Amino acid sequence: MKAKKLYQQLYFQVVVAIVAGILLGKFYPELGEKMKPLGDGFIKLVKMIIAPVIFITLTLGIAHMTDLKKVGRIAIKAMIYFLTFSTLALIIGLIVGNVLQPGHGLDIDPSTLSGDVSQYQQKAHESTLTGFIMNIIPETLFSPLVGENILQVLLVAILMGIALVLTKEKSKKVTEFLQDLSTPVFKIVHMLMKLAPIGAFGAMAFTIGKYGLHSVLNLLFLVGTFYFTSALFVVLVLGAVAWYNGFNIFKLMYYLKEELLLVLGTSSSESALPGLMEKLEKAGCSKTIVGLVVPTGYSFNLDGTNIYMTLASLFIAQALNIDLPIEKQIMLLLVAMLSSKGAAGVTGAGFVTLAATLAVVPEIPIAGMTLILGIDKFMSECRALTNVIGNSVATVVVANWEKQLDKEQLKYSLDHPGNIEKKLEI
Repeated sequence: MKAKKLYQQLYFQVVVAIVAGILLGKFYPELGEKMKPLGDGFIKLVKMIIAPVIFITLTLGIAHMTDLKKVGRIAIKAMIYFLTFSTLALIIGLIVGNVLQPGHGLDIDPSTLSGDVSQYQQKAHESTLTGFIMNIIPETLFSPLVGENILQVLLVAILMGIALVLTKEKSKKVTEFLQDLSTPVFKIVHMLMKLAPIGAFGAMAFTIGKYGLHSVLNLLFLVGTFYFTSALFVVLVLGAVAWYNGFNIFKLMYYLKEELLLVLGTSSSESALPGLMEKLEKAGCSKTIVGLVVPTGYSFNLDGTNIYMTLASLFIAQALNIDLPIEKQIMLLLVAMLSSKGAAGVTGAGFVTLAATLAVVPEIPIAGMTLILGIDKFMSECRALTNVIGNSVATVVVANWEKQLDKEQLKYSLDHPGNIEKKLEI
């Protein structure tokens, strides 16, 4: 096959679209705001296909396994990984927040705070552990396939996969049907991805048009600190994990460049989920690992969100001149650990989990969230990017632990990403 010219490459088109969106939002803000439906429409189109992709990938992955104990073992290992690195992300955020002190010197009087954060407080209040567990159970067996709760889709897919293994002889036609169905479903994914530049343009034009580049300048240190901390986590922590498991974090990020640029443009990690699952499978991770680890990680392995929570909490405390002794900071970390899991799958999880955390730490008023309400949008891109990179690394690592990683295929994919992209388009 002939190599594509640069302007034909999806990642290049997305970059151009992001730059065009920024320019439109900057110089024609009113017109930029009107571009919002382009971004929203694209994300809705991608969400439309997420449930079928997860269901088919995970169901077939389990159906092709003979040892069901492996499925439980994979899930346990994945959750151990998630808990370890999510906690590490919180600790790193806490350390950097104390060293750089982005909120120091603002000297804001808590009584002057205003702004509506009630919707986030309400969602945080509703995010109880019991409610979270009950929310995983769907109304019917097939209702998750027409909804947007990833955890419900996971539950149904696991049950269906196990049922297909236990009734293997009588269920061959069902397995074959799902195998055949996967081809047109992933073709739809490829068709939708061609609209990615339009979605990225609309989302970026709206963000800059509505909030303006100037709105980020007065709180630039916090945004910069967050981006720096996230980069530190990706390069040092995830980079070390990748190196230990025999691959290069930068090569993996370049291999996933289209998905990462899409996340950057839309501020939504969900927009990259279908393509991410397919690419990780093509990179040598087994279908079972990809189907189980990636969607679960989207709810439980939120490295970027965890860094954001500790940094944002400390920023608010520092800005309001509230002294938080080390024991209170440790309590903040423990609460954040729990609340980040409790709000899994909730829309706007970053702000919701922050509200849930501050609600349990009375020293920091929830009204302090209004300080970062205006710039939250500028940090959501970094949150989503860090989450996606973290989940990609987790998938390869768990596949390696389980000896369900084709290392030669991984090396080839990371060394020749262009060849894999061509194969995916056929």
